[in-house]
Amino acid sequence: MSWQIPQQIEQDIIAGKAQYRTFQTGVGGQSILPVPNNAYAVIFGYDFSPAGGGILFRSLVGTSPNPDLSTAAMRFFETQQISFYTGTDFFPFIHHVNSEVSIAPRTTTNPLTPTDTDVTTYQVYETLDSTPIARQVYITSDKDITISVGLIQNAVPNSTGAIPITNRTPALLTYGGSPQTLSVQTDFGPAVNPLQFMQPSPKDFQDFGFGLLPNNANGQAFATPDATNGLLDPSVHLNTIGGNLFRGAAAANYFLCLHYALYTRTIPEQRG
Repeated sequence: MSWQIPQQIEQDIIAGKAQYRTFQTGVGGQSILPVPNNAYAVIFGYDFSPAGGGILFRSLVGTSPNPDLSTAAMRFFETQQISFYTGTDFFPFIHHVNSEVSIAPRTTTNPLTPTDTDVTTYQVYETLDSTPIARQVYITSDKDITISVGLIQNAVPNSTGAIPITNRTPALLTYGGSPQTLSVQTDFGPAVNPLQFMQPSPKDFQDFGFGLLPNNANGQAFATPDATNGLLDPSVHLNTIGGNLFRGAAAANYFLCLHYALYTRTIPEQRG
Protein backbone atom coordinates (compact mmCIF):
# COMPACT_ATOMS: atom_id res chain seq x y z
CA MET A 1 0.00 0.00 0.00
CA SER A 2 1.38 3.42 -0.95
CA TRP A 3 -0.99 5.55 1.10
CA GLN A 4 -2.04 5.87 4.73
CA ILE A 5 -4.52 7.97 6.68
CA PRO A 6 -2.86 11.33 7.43
CA GLN A 7 -2.26 11.68 11.15
CA GLN A 8 -4.46 14.76 11.62
CA ILE A 9 -7.35 13.16 9.73
CA GLU A 10 -6.98 9.95 11.71
CA GLN A 11 -7.14 11.95 14.96
CA ASP A 12 -10.26 13.77 13.70
CA ILE A 13 -11.94 10.45 12.86
CA ILE A 14 -11.11 9.00 16.29
CA ALA A 15 -12.36 12.18 17.99
CA GLY A 16 -15.64 12.08 16.04
CA LYS A 17 -14.88 15.28 14.12
CA ALA A 18 -14.91 13.41 10.79
CA GLN A 19 -16.23 10.16 9.34
CA TYR A 20 -14.15 7.69 7.38
CA ARG A 21 -15.88 6.94 4.07
CA THR A 22 -15.21 4.99 0.89
CA PHE A 23 -16.62 5.62 -2.57
CA GLN A 24 -16.35 2.84 -5.12
CA THR A 25 -16.98 3.41 -8.79
CA GLY A 26 -16.06 1.70 -12.04
CA VAL A 27 -17.03 0.52 -15.53
CA GLY A 28 -18.13 3.83 -17.11
CA GLY A 29 -15.76 6.75 -17.46
CA GLN A 30 -17.67 9.39 -15.49
CA SER A 31 -18.71 9.46 -11.81
CA ILE A 32 -19.55 12.06 -9.18
CA LEU A 33 -18.75 11.85 -5.47
CA PRO A 34 -21.55 13.77 -3.72
CA VAL A 35 -20.58 16.15 -0.92
CA PRO A 36 -23.47 17.28 1.35
CA ASN A 37 -24.26 20.92 2.01
CA ASN A 38 -22.33 22.51 4.89
CA ALA A 39 -19.73 19.74 4.72
CA TYR A 40 -16.48 18.97 2.97
CA ALA A 41 -14.59 15.87 1.90
CA VAL A 42 -10.86 15.17 2.02
CA ILE A 43 -9.80 12.38 -0.32
CA PHE A 44 -6.51 11.01 0.98
CA GLY A 45 -6.00 7.87 -1.09
CA TYR A 46 -7.37 5.58 -3.77
CA ASP A 47 -7.08 2.00 -5.02
CA PHE A 48 -7.35 1.60 -8.78
CA SER A 49 -7.95 -1.74 -10.50
CA PRO A 50 -7.27 -0.92 -14.18
CA ALA A 51 -9.51 -1.82 -17.08
CA GLY A 52 -8.59 -4.86 -19.14
CA GLY A 53 -7.27 -6.84 -16.21
CA GLY A 54 -9.54 -9.83 -16.75
CA ILE A 55 -8.80 -10.30 -20.44
CA LEU A 56 -6.69 -13.04 -22.03
CA PHE A 57 -6.35 -11.94 -25.63
CA ARG A 58 -5.24 -14.59 -28.11
CA SER A 59 -4.31 -13.99 -31.73
CA LEU A 60 -2.82 -16.18 -34.49
CA VAL A 61 0.08 -14.37 -36.13
CA GLY A 62 1.33 -16.69 -38.87
CA THR A 63 4.60 -18.54 -39.32
CA SER A 64 7.09 -15.98 -37.99
CA PRO A 65 8.54 -16.66 -34.50
CA ASN A 66 9.01 -12.87 -34.09
CA PRO A 67 5.60 -11.32 -34.72
CA ASP A 68 5.05 -7.58 -34.94
CA LEU A 69 3.56 -6.59 -31.59
CA SER A 70 3.08 -2.91 -32.42
CA THR A 71 -0.64 -3.51 -32.89
CA ALA A 72 -1.07 -5.63 -29.75
CA ALA A 73 -4.67 -5.51 -28.56
CA MET A 74 -3.71 -4.82 -24.93
CA ARG A 75 -1.59 -1.79 -25.85
CA PHE A 76 -4.68 0.41 -25.58
CA PHE A 77 -4.97 -0.43 -21.88
CA GLU A 78 -1.34 0.37 -21.01
CA THR A 79 -1.93 4.07 -20.20
CA GLN A 80 -4.93 5.01 -18.06
CA GLN A 81 -5.87 8.35 -16.54
CA ILE A 82 -7.83 9.28 -13.42
CA SER A 83 -8.75 12.90 -12.81
CA PHE A 84 -10.70 14.82 -10.18
CA TYR A 85 -12.49 18.15 -10.66
CA THR A 86 -13.75 19.99 -7.57
CA GLY A 87 -15.34 22.95 -9.32
CA THR A 88 -12.27 25.08 -8.68
CA ASP A 89 -9.29 22.67 -8.91
CA PHE A 90 -8.32 19.91 -11.34
CA PHE A 91 -6.10 16.94 -10.38
CA PRO A 92 -5.04 14.49 -13.14
CA PHE A 93 -3.16 11.23 -12.48
CA ILE A 94 -1.75 9.06 -15.29
CA HIS A 95 -0.81 5.43 -14.71
CA HIS A 96 1.14 3.07 -16.94
CA VAL A 97 -0.12 -0.50 -16.64
CA ASN A 98 2.16 -3.39 -17.55
CA SER A 99 1.06 -5.90 -20.16
CA GLU A 100 2.50 -9.35 -20.58
CA VAL A 101 2.97 -11.10 -23.92
CA SER A 102 3.84 -14.74 -24.51
CA ILE A 103 4.36 -16.48 -27.84
CA ALA A 104 3.67 -20.18 -28.28
CA PRO A 105 4.36 -22.35 -31.34
CA ARG A 106 1.55 -24.43 -32.69
CA THR A 107 2.40 -27.25 -35.10
CA THR A 108 -0.22 -28.66 -37.42
CA THR A 109 0.47 -32.19 -38.72
CA ASN A 110 -1.28 -33.91 -41.56
CA PRO A 111 -1.02 -37.70 -40.91
CA LEU A 112 -1.37 -38.43 -44.65
CA THR A 113 1.72 -36.49 -45.69
CA PRO A 114 5.44 -36.59 -44.77
CA THR A 115 6.49 -34.65 -41.69
CA ASP A 116 8.28 -32.04 -43.78
CA THR A 117 4.87 -30.65 -44.69
CA ASP A 118 4.05 -29.91 -41.04
CA VAL A 119 3.26 -26.24 -40.51
CA THR A 120 4.26 -24.32 -37.39
CA THR A 121 2.33 -21.18 -36.60
CA TYR A 122 2.69 -18.89 -33.62
CA GLN A 123 0.01 -17.78 -31.20
CA VAL A 124 0.31 -14.57 -29.16
CA TYR A 125 -1.24 -14.41 -25.69
CA GLU A 126 -1.68 -10.97 -24.12
CA THR A 127 -2.68 -10.18 -20.55
CA LEU A 128 -2.70 -7.04 -18.43
CA ASP A 129 -1.27 -6.76 -14.93
CA SER A 130 -4.43 -6.31 -12.87
CA THR A 131 -2.65 -5.63 -9.55
CA PRO A 132 -4.49 -2.71 -7.89
CA ILE A 133 -2.60 0.59 -7.90
CA ALA A 134 -2.64 2.47 -4.57
CA ARG A 135 -1.89 6.20 -4.45
CA GLN A 136 -1.77 8.81 -1.70
CA VAL A 137 -3.55 12.08 -2.53
CA TYR A 138 -4.91 15.08 -0.65
CA ILE A 139 -7.94 16.57 -2.38
CA THR A 140 -10.34 18.81 -0.45
CA SER A 141 -13.71 20.02 -1.68
CA ASP A 142 -16.98 21.36 -0.28
CA LYS A 143 -18.67 20.68 -3.63
CA ASP A 144 -19.44 17.47 -5.50
CA ILE A 145 -16.25 15.98 -6.95
CA THR A 146 -16.29 14.89 -10.59
CA ILE A 147 -14.21 11.80 -11.37
CA SER A 148 -13.13 10.94 -14.92
CA VAL A 149 -11.40 7.67 -15.84
CA GLY A 150 -10.22 6.68 -19.29
CA LEU A 151 -7.64 5.18 -21.61
CA ILE A 152 -5.11 7.42 -23.36
CA GLN A 153 -4.66 6.37 -26.97
CA ASN A 154 -2.03 8.77 -28.32
CA ALA A 155 0.41 11.51 -27.42
CA VAL A 156 0.83 13.42 -30.69
CA PRO A 157 4.16 15.29 -31.02
CA ASN A 158 3.49 18.75 -32.42
CA SER A 159 6.58 20.94 -32.02
CA THR A 160 10.22 20.50 -31.06
CA GLY A 161 12.88 23.03 -30.12
CA ALA A 162 16.25 23.51 -28.45
CA ILE A 163 16.08 24.92 -24.91
CA PRO A 164 18.13 28.13 -24.53
CA ILE A 165 20.26 28.94 -21.51
CA THR A 166 18.37 31.05 -18.97
CA ASN A 167 18.51 31.57 -15.21
CA ARG A 168 15.99 28.70 -14.88
CA THR A 169 17.59 26.43 -17.48
CA PRO A 170 21.35 26.68 -16.89
CA ALA A 171 23.84 24.83 -19.06
CA LEU A 172 25.03 21.36 -18.02
CA LEU A 173 22.53 21.05 -15.15
CA THR A 174 19.48 21.20 -17.46
CA TYR A 175 18.81 20.96 -21.21
CA GLY A 176 19.56 24.67 -21.53
CA GLY A 177 22.11 25.11 -24.32
CA SER A 178 21.87 21.48 -25.43
CA PRO A 179 21.75 20.96 -29.21
CA GLN A 180 19.01 18.37 -28.72
CA THR A 181 15.59 19.35 -30.00
CA LEU A 182 13.14 18.39 -27.29
CA SER A 183 9.39 18.00 -27.55
CA VAL A 184 7.98 21.36 -26.54
CA GLN A 185 4.35 20.78 -27.59
CA THR A 186 2.42 17.52 -27.39
CA ASP A 187 -1.27 17.25 -28.24
CA PHE A 188 -3.65 15.13 -26.15
CA GLY A 189 -7.23 14.91 -27.33
CA PRO A 190 -9.29 15.79 -30.40
CA ALA A 191 -7.58 16.61 -33.68
CA VAL A 192 -9.43 19.95 -33.63
CA ASN A 193 -8.61 22.10 -30.58
CA PRO A 194 -6.75 19.45 -28.55
CA LEU A 195 -5.23 20.08 -25.16
CA GLN A 196 -1.69 21.24 -25.94
CA PHE A 197 0.91 20.30 -23.34
CA MET A 198 3.62 22.96 -23.44
CA GLN A 199 7.19 22.49 -22.19
CA PRO A 200 9.08 23.76 -20.26
CA SER A 201 5.91 25.81 -19.46
CA PRO A 202 3.33 27.85 -21.36
CA LYS A 203 5.15 31.08 -20.45
CA ASP A 204 8.52 29.71 -21.56
CA PHE A 205 7.05 28.63 -24.89
CA GLN A 206 6.97 32.23 -26.04
CA ASP A 207 9.97 33.44 -24.05
CA PHE A 208 12.13 30.74 -25.66
CA GLY A 209 11.06 31.68 -29.16
CA PHE A 210 8.92 28.64 -29.96
CA GLY A 211 6.13 30.71 -31.54
CA LEU A 212 2.72 31.95 -30.50
CA LEU A 213 1.02 30.24 -27.60
CA PRO A 214 -1.89 28.03 -28.76
CA ASN A 215 -5.40 28.58 -27.44
CA ASN A 216 -5.52 25.36 -25.38
CA ALA A 217 -2.02 25.52 -23.92
CA ASN A 218 -1.48 23.81 -20.58
CA GLY A 219 1.55 23.20 -18.39
CA GLN A 220 0.32 19.74 -17.32
CA ALA A 221 0.21 16.55 -19.37
CA PHE A 222 -3.25 14.99 -19.37
CA ALA A 223 -5.74 13.83 -21.98
CA THR A 224 -9.16 15.28 -22.77
CA PRO A 225 -12.04 13.13 -24.07
CA ASP A 226 -11.83 11.99 -27.67
CA ALA A 227 -12.59 8.61 -29.23
CA THR A 228 -9.47 8.69 -31.43
CA ASN A 229 -6.60 10.68 -29.93
CA GLY A 230 -7.66 11.45 -26.38
CA LEU A 231 -9.34 10.05 -23.30
CA LEU A 232 -11.59 7.10 -24.10
CA ASP A 233 -14.24 5.55 -21.85
CA PRO A 234 -12.76 2.12 -20.95
CA SER A 235 -16.05 0.29 -21.43
CA VAL A 236 -16.34 1.62 -24.98
CA HIS A 237 -13.00 0.09 -25.94
CA LEU A 238 -13.90 -3.17 -24.21
CA ASN A 239 -16.95 -3.30 -26.45
CA THR A 240 -14.85 -2.50 -29.53
CA ILE A 241 -12.33 -5.31 -29.10
CA GLY A 242 -14.61 -7.98 -27.71
CA GLY A 243 -18.24 -6.97 -27.82
CA ASN A 244 -20.39 -7.68 -24.79
CA LEU A 245 -18.11 -10.63 -23.95
CA PHE A 246 -15.62 -8.17 -22.39
CA ARG A 247 -17.85 -5.18 -21.65
CA GLY A 248 -20.20 -7.37 -19.64
CA ALA A 249 -17.44 -9.10 -17.66
CA ALA A 250 -16.73 -7.55 -14.26
CA ALA A 251 -13.12 -8.76 -14.34
CA ALA A 252 -12.43 -6.80 -17.55
CA ASN A 253 -13.71 -3.46 -16.27
CA TYR A 254 -11.91 -0.95 -14.05
CA PHE A 255 -12.86 -0.28 -10.45
CA LEU A 256 -11.79 2.72 -8.38
CA CYS A 257 -12.16 2.94 -4.60
CA LEU A 258 -11.69 6.35 -2.97
CA HIS A 259 -10.81 6.68 0.71
CA TYR A 260 -11.90 9.98 2.24
CA ALA A 261 -12.89 11.78 5.39
CA LEU A 262 -16.21 13.60 5.55
CA TYR A 263 -16.39 16.66 7.79
CA THR A 264 -19.93 17.84 8.53
CA ARG A 265 -19.02 21.48 8.84
CA THR A 266 -17.74 24.21 6.57
CA ILE A 267 -14.08 24.26 5.55
CA PRO A 268 -11.99 26.22 8.06
CA GLU A 269 -9.80 28.94 6.62
CA GLN A 270 -6.64 27.27 7.95
CA ARG A 271 -6.22 23.64 6.87
CA GLY A 272 -2.44 23.32 7.01
